[in-house]
Amino acid sequence: MSHWTVLDFILICLRWALPIMVTLHALRHKRNTSACAAWIGVCWIGPFLGTALYLMFGINRVHRRARKMIDHHSWEGRELLAKYRQVMEGDLAPLAKMLGRLTERPLMRGNSVKVLHDGDNAYPIMIEAIRHAKTSVILCSYIFRADRIGEQFAEVLVDAHKRGVEVRVLVDGIGSGYFRCAIERRLRRDGVKCSRFMHSVWPWRMPFINLRNHRKILVVDGQVGFMGGLNIGEENMLRLRTKLPVADTHFELRGPVVHQLSVAFAWDWSFTTGEELKGEPYLPEPLPVGDIPMRIVTSGPDADLEKIEYGMLQAITLAKKHVRLMTPYFLPDDRFSSALNLAALRGVVIDIVVPKSSNHAIIDFARDANLRPFLDAGCRVWMADPPFNHSKLMVVDDEWSFVGSTNLDVRSLRLNFEINLEVYDRDVARDLSAFMDTHRKNRLTHHDIDRTPYVIQIRNAALRLFLPYL
Repeated sequence: MSHWTVLDFILICLRWALPIMVTLHALRHKRNTSACAAWIGVCWIGPFLGTALYLMFGINRVHRRARKMIDHHSWEGRELLAKYRQVMEGDLAPLAKMLGRLTERPLMRGNSVKVLHDGDNAYPIMIEAIRHAKTSVILCSYIFRADRIGEQFAEVLVDAHKRGVEVRVLVDGIGSGYFRCAIERRLRRDGVKCSRFMHSVWPWRMPFINLRNHRKILVVDGQVGFMGGLNIGEENMLRLRTKLPVADTHFELRGPVVHQLSVAFAWDWSFTTGEELKGEPYLPEPLPVGDIPMRIVTSGPDADLEKIEYGMLQAITLAKKHVRLMTPYFLPDDRFSSALNLAALRGVVIDIVVPKSSNHAIIDFARDANLRPFLDAGCRVWMADPPFNHSKLMVVDDEWSFVGSTNLDVRSLRLNFEINLEVYDRDVARDLSAFMDTHRKNRLTHHDIDRTPYVIQIRNAALRLFLPYL
């Protein structure tokens, strides 16, 4: 048998073996039937290229890695939270019960929350908190720029480190710079422990390019926490009048719920670096400050798959009067769209506030092609004027609020690591509803869609086909 004959035999074997192996793996592990069928089809059509793509993008290694962490890591502090557990009653009791089972986190009483709009209001308070840190500072941000604002944060972080405070900073491996992360170099140079979430330049690590840490977390001394949609960069300071200003909403938290916020960061830090953050500096005895029941809800392509979306779907299902949504990017999947439209059809008032123009034109084009079904069902869609608002807010019946880092698109709900906060408080809900109402000036109508030029409609419809990837 010649050399070429042996090679031909090997290629023929691989031609059949590779798609068979992919088929068996996809049938076993792919929950989404469309994705499963698509991967199987691609691998049978092009066995070598299809298998390579499946190995790179089709296998959720993050989920497998997270499961190993669950088996080998146990976060301390659960017993500290037991006395703050809150049991809800009334119309929202099923929602609280469901999210408790889903997240395995208790609803916590004894909390307070302060709404901070834009970097103009949030940054000074956050920087001042770091400046007065005594034991620990943990910070996670999708974007952490090395600009004027980033340098202010870097200075107080370095100062805290120099006076003996335990400082840990986690930035996303793509959002804060893929090839060069200036803020990481700046902090590391001065001794601050800073790491990049799932970052690698090696081709076999490329499946992680779609799985980003979109969470924004800051906790100081384990007692005061900040979370929401605000990244760290000068574009978030509206008074600086940058070229593309970004408005946003952030939240200052105090009380036992801050412990859950710290644990969420500790999980991400251990996932990235292998270091476990335990003990008094990071997870001290919670102190009650207020009387608002709250809970942290995380989601991602790991052990928390789709938990934020499930919470939102349950809230929409239980809504009786009103659902208000504000999001920078609105490209929900069929499941989420159906829940909203069915709620509107049964008489619930649905208000969806989106920016007239976001910072990603392609997403705007795809979104515009996807809005007619919502208008048909009776949802009210509002196009907010500039500056581009990056807030992610949801309020149901002016009683329950759900806020944080999660956009209403498939990438955010399925692929990114996100963090949200549920708040059972009428005053908070009404304040957020009033804030969203200030952006309800331009209501989208069927006439607005119909008068869009035909060429633009075709462009938008074509981009909508890429909805899962935008």
